[in-house]
Amino acid sequence: MSEPRFLCDEMLQRLGRWLRAAGYDTVIAKSGSEDYALVTQANAENRWLITRDRHMARFRNGKGRIVLLKANETTNLAAELSARFRIDWLHQPFTRCLDCNTPLLPATPAQLYRVPQSALAIAREGWYCPTCDKVLWRGSHVRRMRHTLENFARGEWRIAAD
Repeated sequence: MSEPRFLCDEMLQRLGRWLRAAGYDTVIAKSGSEDYALVTQANAENRWLITRDRHMARFRNGKGRIVLLKANETTNLAAELSARFRIDWLHQPFTRCLDCNTPLLPATPAQLYRVPQSALAIAREGWYCPTCDKVLWRGSHVRRMRHTLENFARGEWRIAAD
């Protein structure tokens, strides 16, 4: 069985970013996207459309692969989605760009010159997003995010403050 791929509607941007942080292929809908267009995109790309929009349920009887979540808070949404898909929050952490979903590549030495020297003193590695042209590194934000993913993996539905 292949791993699930997701399309989060615009209300679920934060959940979508956490799924990306865990390594799941997750598209986040652009603001103002029409319901039918999202259903069509999810079907065409073999994705599960994740939404809180009860009106979207009208598409579930057809070919729609729609998951209607009831929770409001990001942590509760993550718990609800985990129950449905058995999400492994430590699947492949930090292998996708949080902004655009592109798989990250190891940064070349030339790309690492764009990383602050203080960050390279801690870890001499980084990652590159070829779509966004960003170089990323393991800073304190990654440590906090990893703690959150570890919390989620243990079923502790809280975002780490560090």
